[in-house]
Amino acid sequence: MGSMTLSDALASTSSTVGKLKVVSLLESLPGVGKVKARKIMEEIGIADNRRVQGLGAQQKQALLAQLGK
Repeated sequence: MGSMTLSDALASTSSTVGKLKVVSLLESLPGVGKVKARKIMEEIGIADNRRVQGLGAQQKQALLAQLGK
């Protein structure tokens, strides 16, 4: 399809993006693998099974701050 930045994905109102698991979204970023994605989520306090649409505003801001994108 194309590409989008992390900030675009977190701000998206698309149901496709909203249903994506946060861990899958993070793993799709360059330089972020399974271990790093789970470590970031643990530090921020995001559950493994959380989906993008279920993230709160503070969690989204923390992800953007952590990954600098």
